[in-house]
This record gives sequence, C-alpha cells and structure tokens, in this order.
Amino acid sequence: MSGLSKTDADSCRRLLSLISDDDLLALNDTVTSKMIAVGSTDEAIQAIITYSKSSEELLKRKKVHRDVIFKYLASEGVVMPVNSEKHQLVKTTLEFWSSGKACQKSLVENGSVSSKVMSDGLSDVVILGKQFCEWFFQLLNSQNPSFGQPSQEWGPHHFWGDVRLRLRVFTAEENMEEFLGAELVSLRLQALPREECLIFNPNLEPHGLRTLSSAHGLVVVAVAGTIHRGQGCLGVFEQVFGLIRSPLDSNRWKMKFIDLKVRSQNSIQGTEEVVSPALTYTSSELQLLCS
Repeated sequence: MSGLSKTDADSCRRLLSLISDDDLLALNDTVTSKMIAVGSTDEAIQAIITYSKSSEELLKRKKVHRDVIFKYLASEGVVMPVNSEKHQLVKTTLEFWSSGKACQKSLVENGSVSSKVMSDGLSDVVILGKQFCEWFFQLLNSQNPSFGQPSQEWGPHHFWGDVRLRLRVFTAEENMEEFLGAELVSLRLQALPREECLIFNPNLEPHGLRTLSSAHGLVVVAVAGTIHRGQGCLGVFEQVFGLIRSPLDSNRWKMKFIDLKVRSQNSIQGTEEVVSPALTYTSSELQLLCS
C-alpha cells in the first residue's frame, strides 16, 4: 500500500506526468524492484505512487530530474530561481504540498476563468488575479514543445473580438509591436512559446502580482516574472491583462487588452529582480487602465 496520502498522490501524479516515457519506465523498475510489469505510462505512474514509501523519497529519486521538479513548480505558479539545486526544489515542493495549496479546487473551468470567483461581486479580485495567472501561464507554456506537458487548447475564443496586444521588448533599444483582433493576438502570443521556445515563470507573490477592478466590471491583472529558454534565463517581463466577463459565453472572463513588456537580462541592472522580479507599475497607473 502506498505511503502517500491521497493529496500527495494526486500532486505526485501531476509531477510524474512531466517525466519522459523512458525515465518513467526506468523509475517504475527502480521503485518496484522490477516486480511490477506495466504496459503504459499511466500504469507506470500508478505503480510508482503505490509502491513509494513517501513523497520525499520519490522526489529524491535520480530519475526525477531537477528540471522536472522546476517545471512542475512553475506550472503550479511557484517561482524559484533558475539556478536552484535539486535539494532546494525538493524542499520547496514538499512545503508547497504540505501547505494544502496544491489540492485547492481550481477556479478555472473549461479553459476559462469561472465566474464563481466573482460570485459576490468584485470583492475577490485578488483570488481572481492569482487564479487567472496560474491558468493563463500554464496554458501558454503548454504550447512550448519542450515544456513537457500536453499542449492545451489555445485559440481566439479566450479573447474578445476587438482585443488589443501591445508587445514591448527592451534590449539595447525599445521595439514595439501592436496587434488588434482575437485571431492575430492569439497567434502572436502562441508564437512566443511555440516558435520562440519561451517559457514564462510568473511571480505570484504580493510584490509580483496586483489586481484592481472598476465599478463597471473591468478587472486589471498585472504580473511580473522571468522568461526562460532551455536552461537559460533571458530576462524579466511584466504583463497587464484587462478582463471582462462575456454574458454570451456563460459569464466567463475573456481578455480585452494585454500589455506585455519584456526586458532582456543585458538591460537589467543588478541580479535581485531577476531572482524575484517585482512590478514597476504603480497603483495609479493601473487605476488609469480601469477608468
């Protein structure tokens, strides 16, 4: 019988799904001492969970590589420095699981943010902001073939028809692009992970995330984070979303405007903000977007 609780087993299952098929089968042989033959990766995951004595023991296995744990934490919205060692990632993962946050029921349903988050008006915008970012960046990163997760359904249906995207990239100089319309905005954002192989790691701590709302129903979500390609950190980003519920689509939240600002590592002074990037937008600037 498994030494893992149901909660830990569910979390381990999500993490194990990021491991390659070959490593997963090898891990099954190690954990079960080659006593359990499996015919699929799903069976391998179940056997690994069943015969693991503890979550810590499983995370410390050689086939549970550092990169897998890092990607898992990123998919759960847990920000870690890119140079974190495996023992640090294991410790953070165990703390994350013991906090109960991993088993909280998702407020994201059917590929969009549920209106249940805001069932009592706009009093829970902080919850909405965090849940939206967790959903959006997991969805966006899944478009990257190297992310290790099946590509989730991406498309213009997540946006209002007249959505606007402004993309600003700061390297030696500033470059700006603007896109209008759900189809163009959807394709340009999808190209960031799919064509440019980028992975976005949002900072969902208070200094990296802020959410404001207007009396008319517009919610502005601003988040900072780091951008990665492979093993390298390319720089930091700040992204601002304008969200409005659609009465013709089960009152779900859709993106009305997006402002993405990217700064390359060469344009950043110091290292602290790369490790834990903070928003540079002031509350006043965000309030103007709500007006």
